[in-house]
Amino acid sequence: MPPYLPLIAGGAAALVAAVVAFVVGRRAGRAALEREQQTALSTAEHRVRQMVGEAEREAETLKKSALVAGKEESLRLREAFEAEARTRRAELEKVEKVHADKSRELDRKADVLDQKDKDLARRATEIGRREKTADDRQRDLDRIEEDARKRLEALAGLTADQARGELVRRLEDEAHAAAASRVREIRERARRDADREAKKIVALAVQRIAAEHTSEISTAAVSLPSDEMKGRIIGREGRNIRAFELATGVDVIIDDTPDTVVISCFEPVRREIGRLALEKLVTDGRIHPGRIEEVVAKARTEVERGIVESGEQAVYELGVHGMHPELVKLVGRMKYRTSYGQQILNHSKEVAHLAGIMAAELGLDVALARRGALLHDVGKVLTHEHEGTHVQLGVEVATKYGESPAVVNCIAAHHDDVPHESEESVLVQAADGISGSRPGARREAFETYVKRLEGLERIATSYKGVEKSFAIQAGREIRVMVTPDQIDDGRAQQLAEEIARRVENELQYPGQIKVVVIRETRATDIAR
Repeated sequence: MPPYLPLIAGGAAALVAAVVAFVVGRRAGRAALEREQQTALSTAEHRVRQMVGEAEREAETLKKSALVAGKEESLRLREAFEAEARTRRAELEKVEKVHADKSRELDRKADVLDQKDKDLARRATEIGRREKTADDRQRDLDRIEEDARKRLEALAGLTADQARGELVRRLEDEAHAAAASRVREIRERARRDADREAKKIVALAVQRIAAEHTSEISTAAVSLPSDEMKGRIIGREGRNIRAFELATGVDVIIDDTPDTVVISCFEPVRREIGRLALEKLVTDGRIHPGRIEEVVAKARTEVERGIVESGEQAVYELGVHGMHPELVKLVGRMKYRTSYGQQILNHSKEVAHLAGIMAAELGLDVALARRGALLHDVGKVLTHEHEGTHVQLGVEVATKYGESPAVVNCIAAHHDDVPHESEESVLVQAADGISGSRPGARREAFETYVKRLEGLERIATSYKGVEKSFAIQAGREIRVMVTPDQIDDGRAQQLAEEIARRVENELQYPGQIKVVVIRETRATDIAR
């Protein structure tokens, strides 16, 4: 026997044993797995049955709770309904009671009205009877009055219409005389009181103002270091002076006056630009067309800057705030405008101070009075460039730049072109009259002065009963002598008012004119 056979046999036996052990172990493992799965399945089924039971019990509990809540809500709603029903029943009972009371009251009033109707019918019957009796008595009285009137007419020699006319005429005369006397008394008392207060306020305002007035002319003199400078100003063949006049728009007058050149122009701004430019050229010494244009441009810039500064200084001095920059510039330009020789800027500032002082004394709006007074003549700056009066132009420019209606009315009414809408507007007009009518403040042409005097006397003598008239105090007052047998005291007052109104409507004049009507009665006799 080969030696390896026992080894093979042993290996085969071991292999068979291993196979048998594997088969047996696999069957045992499968049986154990099946037992575990069966146990888990049983446990899961038990848990499911427990959960189903718990869910059924919880659902039953919720169902019972919902039923209980529903019954409670139903009970609450029923109680609320019953309470509301009780309330409405009570209200209905109350309304029914009120209606019943009103019905009883209406029945009572109806009974009262029936009784009143009966009383009215009875009274109507009584009144009808009395009217018939009164008519009978009136006819008797008319007959008696007619008989008496006929006897009176026969005795007096006048008819009833004539007597009535005479009586009415006498009553009218007495009424007119009494009314004129009463009006004169009231006016005198009012004028006396008003004049006293007005004079006090105006005097106080004037005393607190110390404004300087100078009359400006249409020329400006420029001093020269020597007469030799005149030739340099004229230039070769006059080219320098022509270039200067063309650039500035002024006339340069060079005469025999030593060391002086005169600049003439009716437009003050151009005249100031020319004066300033010529002074710069004389100081610099270089005078030729190119240099002239450069210096004139610089002078124009300086003048425009000075205009703005003057306007800003004026509004600052007067405490006027919030004014549009263009209006401020126009206020500055008033420095180079004159009216009857009076510089408009100084005049406007003085008017503003006067109006502000009087407004403070009267308890009015001081800021409004000053603002309206400062701008009242702003339209005069534009009259050289636009059509229209200075009042119209001032109203337009003030409205354009957002000034209030009260300020615009101060501008529009200061010559009575429109009615005054505020007390401040009246103060502006009064202050304008004070500033313009002071002696030396303004000057006017001799022809205009004479025409105004003639116009005053012509208006006064055009009235019936005027004997003579005299314009005195440089046309500031007109005295009218009347015939006493044609003009009584009441008519004299009316005549003064009529003449004053005609002067206002027909004449142009600065300030104000006083009208005095003088009625004089003289008794004359001769001793023999």
